[in-house]
Amino acid sequence: MPEEVLFKFERSMATAEIADYLRTVADKLDEGGDLTLDAGGESVTMSPPDRPTFEIKAERETPSTGGPGELSVEFELEWDEGGDGQDDGSGELTIE
Repeated sequence: MPEEVLFKFERSMATAEIADYLRTVADKLDEGGDLTLDAGGESVTMSPPDRPTFEIKAERETPSTGGPGELSVEFELEWDEGGDGQDDGSGELTIE
């Protein structure tokens, strides 16, 4: 299925700033409210269902030139448009 990017933001920032953004997302999820992403004149509002799929991915990208790689941790919420979420039973998650 083709992917349409509705919003993209990328910038280097302090981990404390990132934590503030993640707390805001967590608060919105707790409240069951919409998430509005707004930066640089772009804005999108999304309404996550009560049970979206939550994906965490840790990656290492190694350049073909043999230089230093890049590490990343990605957090993703995913759901079908108009859907109410699902439970795939993949087990419990622990973050320490």
